[in-house]
Amino acid sequence: MLGAQLPRRWAWPALALILAGGLGLRLWGVQQGLPYAYNADEADHFVPRAVAIFGHDLNPHYFANPPGFTYVLHYLFALAYGGTDGVRHAFAYHPGEVYTLSRVAVAVLGVIALWLLYATGARLLGRAAGLLAAAIEAVAFLPVFYSHLALNDVPTLAPLTLSLLGSAGVLCKGRTRDYALAGIGLGLACATKYTAGIALVPLIAAVGARLLAGNSGARPRIDKSTALRIALGVVVAALLAFAAFFAANPFWLLDYKSFHAELVHQSSLSAEAQGKLGAPKQGGFVYYLWSLSWGLGWLPALAALGGALAIWRRRPALGWLLVPAPLLFLVFMGLQGRYFGRWLMPILPLLCLLAAFFALGLATWLAAHMGPQRVSLGIAVAALLAALLLAQGLVYSVHSGLVLARADTRNVTREWMLAHVPRRERIVAEPISPDGWAREYPGNVPPKRNRGVWLKYPGLVNRLAPSDPSGPLQQRGPTVATENYVRTLSPALVAYYEQHGYCWVVSGSTQSGRAFAAPHAVPLAIAYYRTLEERGEVVFRSSPYARGAGPVPFGFDWSFDYYPLAYDRPGPSITVYRLRGGRCAA
Repeated sequence: MLGAQLPRRWAWPALALILAGGLGLRLWGVQQGLPYAYNADEADHFVPRAVAIFGHDLNPHYFANPPGFTYVLHYLFALAYGGTDGVRHAFAYHPGEVYTLSRVAVAVLGVIALWLLYATGARLLGRAAGLLAAAIEAVAFLPVFYSHLALNDVPTLAPLTLSLLGSAGVLCKGRTRDYALAGIGLGLACATKYTAGIALVPLIAAVGARLLAGNSGARPRIDKSTALRIALGVVVAALLAFAAFFAANPFWLLDYKSFHAELVHQSSLSAEAQGKLGAPKQGGFVYYLWSLSWGLGWLPALAALGGALAIWRRRPALGWLLVPAPLLFLVFMGLQGRYFGRWLMPILPLLCLLAAFFALGLATWLAAHMGPQRVSLGIAVAALLAALLLAQGLVYSVHSGLVLARADTRNVTREWMLAHVPRRERIVAEPISPDGWAREYPGNVPPKRNRGVWLKYPGLVNRLAPSDPSGPLQQRGPTVATENYVRTLSPALVAYYEQHGYCWVVSGSTQSGRAFAAPHAVPLAIAYYRTLEERGEVVFRSSPYARGAGPVPFGFDWSFDYYPLAYDRPGPSITVYRLRGGRCAA
């Protein structure tokens, strides 16, 4: 294959450029939205739980997501802030700094995954293919965007790719240390994200290939010493996988009852039919194939498909290592009831390797038919193919950096409200931001005395709970998920707001968009928004779109990751209404 024997003196500078570029894309705009964590998963799962561990033992008391990344943040915070008191003070007074540190850690782990992907590709396909695979992942939109959030998707890529590197070593050389790497990576990956268990499939394929290596004839014969070495390697991989998983998630065993209950609950949530308003209805398999067209890129996805088809003719053992895992993953995830583009992340390294294999194989084939100048022309063709594979990801990842580096529409709206809405006024703010959005900026007021800039109507941010306990609206009762907020709306609420003096209403497209995406499911919510438009005066708007660009239809990916080029800044479209009836007439 063209470039398979690329000298190290060329490969290493190219790798350094890829890693530096990948890190730059991942750090560009890393403070977006702060000091508020607007992503619900980022605000609820890893950072606050890493801080909470300082208040008790290491049991996270939460297993819907495995705690591997939570522990990484916990120990990082301990080093950065000097222990319990320092961490609690930083999170209470300077949460933006804590989230920035967490996001930088995610970005660094993402770059480590790029280096490991290069090493895997170099071992399997040659240095040129390793460089191309790492470059594709370096600019691909999904891993770049989610490196800006303290979530476990990107951190999982590092141990998962470490396991792939070990499996590649098992296939190529079968050394004990290769089995060890594969096992350690598998255990750590599963302790970071459960679906990373797909890394087991390449390891099984590599072991199978080792068993059959060198056999011929109708009845394969396996050398006894070879079989013993493979058996020893499998035992080493299994033991180290278990040890690594236990080290990064010890309470799956020490608190097995809680672990099992939450794992079953999480599985049931993933398997249930899409109940979210505005959720796609075409099915998970189709949705994930569509997600690859932008999350990885059209050409890289098609090249990966070409690689998956072509690899069997030249390298069937390598085909078993690289191809079955993505197919099984797509089938399994496609059968779940809920689906989001970022859930594809565990198979992106394999797809990048397949795309690199196809591109360089195509360049080699073309070079063979180009006459006496075939080497130089082949290199030019390979460079052109690489540029085409990287173009879409690079354009949209650079655009993402530009967008995330600008102020979020919710921050822009809050600044306007601080200047125009009197303190202690009663407001209604849809659950497009955390409750702290209506309070003083963190650090300005001690948390215990931080009663709020405004009196916020008890909206639905994860649960029904009044922001102002002394206010007239004492809601108690069943919890209601944020995604069901619009199901609680009706036109009568507008009169209720006016009657009780909640004169300012802040509405965002990430809530209203759900209703208008499925108007027949929530007719009362549609009537509510119509009534709000009729009886409220629009006093402020904040748009995330570039001038002249139309709105992006609501969706659970593009409305939150700002992929389309229409976006100019992060956040939803926000409208602030001033009601004029009832107690608001004055």
